[in-house]
Amino acid sequence: MSWWGRVVGGTFGFMMGGPLGALMGAALGNYFDSGLSNLSIDESLGLGSRERVQSVFFTTTFALMGYIAKVDGRVTKDEIAMAERVMQQMNLNQQQRTVAVNLFNEGKKEGFPVHEVLAQFKRESFRRSNLVQIFLEIIVATAFADGQLDSREQKVLQDVAHDLGYSRNQFNDLLARVSGQAQFGDPVSSYDKITAAYELLGISESATFGEVKKAYRRQMTQHHPDKLVAKGLPEEMIDIATAKTQDIKEAYELINADRASGGRRH
Repeated sequence: MSWWGRVVGGTFGFMMGGPLGALMGAALGNYFDSGLSNLSIDESLGLGSRERVQSVFFTTTFALMGYIAKVDGRVTKDEIAMAERVMQQMNLNQQQRTVAVNLFNEGKKEGFPVHEVLAQFKRESFRRSNLVQIFLEIIVATAFADGQLDSREQKVLQDVAHDLGYSRNQFNDLLARVSGQAQFGDPVSSYDKITAAYELLGISESATFGEVKKAYRRQMTQHHPDKLVAKGLPEEMIDIATAKTQDIKEAYELINADRASGGRRH
């Protein structure tokens, strides 16, 4: 049974308590006529179980998207569109979509316990570094959705990354990659697209052919959809991971083609 199947089936075990349990409870509160108090406990969904991690990822992602969107004082149409785009990529059914929107709205509320939520997310994810990375990439992309990243947003994102064990340098590297991917997908000049391709792979334009290939392989491994799902990425999010690997592959091929044609000096 999928994690969502357990939810609609009335299994309460995926709600592991703490701030994440409270968030999902608030998002689901009106879904069950009998109320959440009648849901059962499933002992098979212990710490680290795949379906539990999937529900944790879903809950944290949409709540943090709402939190980040509200950081600069207002939620823009672009940030809402970003959340809508993630929901569309996930092919959520109407029930899932409603819960995702509720979680987004919970994240926007004053006093949202961001540090407590992230502490529980980190604990529940337990050493699934690639899963934490794609979570951060989605959250950072939300902040980039309106085309700019102001100093307050960057500081909050840095704090989020710090709570999840990222150093400042690691966060800056991730920030550059997400920025590169955002620009890579935009209709820009061929010169700018190549620059974005290097940023997406997390390497400088002076990198050797071997370094380019190594960076490509590393990024593909970190974003491999099947591996991420096995680690706890909700299966509904597989298209997001797939789109990332497609961009990574295209960036790698673009860099190689540009170098082969002598387009830039190396």
